[in-house]
Amino acid sequence: MYLAAIAGNVFIIIITNLDPALKTPMYFFLGNLSLLDIICTTSAVPKMLFNLFTQQKVISFNECIIQMFFFTVGMDTEFLLLTFMSFDRYLAICNPLRYQSIMSKRSCFIMSIVVWAFGFLSSSFHSSSTLWLSFCGPKEINHFFCEVPQVLALSCSNISLNKYVLIVTDLILGLICIILTFISYVFIIFAILNIRSAEGKKKAFSTCASHITIVLLFYGTLVFAYFKPSDESLSPEGQSFAFDKIISVFYAVVTPLLNPIIYSLRNKEVRDELKLMAKSAVRNAIF
Repeated sequence: MYLAAIAGNVFIIIITNLDPALKTPMYFFLGNLSLLDIICTTSAVPKMLFNLFTQQKVISFNECIIQMFFFTVGMDTEFLLLTFMSFDRYLAICNPLRYQSIMSKRSCFIMSIVVWAFGFLSSSFHSSSTLWLSFCGPKEINHFFCEVPQVLALSCSNISLNKYVLIVTDLILGLICIILTFISYVFIIFAILNIRSAEGKKKAFSTCASHITIVLLFYGTLVFAYFKPSDESLSPEGQSFAFDKIISVFYAVVTPLLNPIIYSLRNKEVRDELKLMAKSAVRNAIF
């Protein structure tokens, strides 16, 4: 699954950069999403697989911080990226005449900088604040990889500031992104319902079906993992902690695998490019 996720996301990045037909804002953001998925799954899965299949189930503190940093970059950046992608779909369907002027190359580039800058800044604060904590108890992470709540649960220091930052970046920011995405799709649905022709409705819906599927997949898993009282999520005792591990593995492994598959199956442009690449490969193999 890990190799398939890497191959699928690399494929998306390649075709969105090489195919002139895919030089649009939607596929520009899709390429960013694929890069995020590669970072997120690569930061956790290789070490997790190594620990599962060997007797040496150890990770150094520095490796743990690095793993936590890049995994958090992927998760926090994806919040904002999916929100910007929903805004892109809103403009494309609800305000198509102004779409090209608003979603220019410069605007998309600025949005991508904002998204990545926020992810790195947020993750840097989480990681650097963890460096100052004391870990005086059993240094065993009750998890498959180093994630912020599970690492904080091992500390014997005062982690109030860390929990407040988690609430701001994961709960408040997450709720804002979910609300903005929900509002965008409310307008999109009303706009689609006002289209008279059935063919027009089908075409309009197909342009945002892939994105809304990924949004539901991403937010659905994170709601179970983070949108609950912070004391409960940071306590190794209790049944929810084991459930968190399952959810974390889902969005670390399954979600990066499904994202390129969803866009490949739902988007006609990607399917057409895939067919052309397959025909070219067959032609080259024959001759």
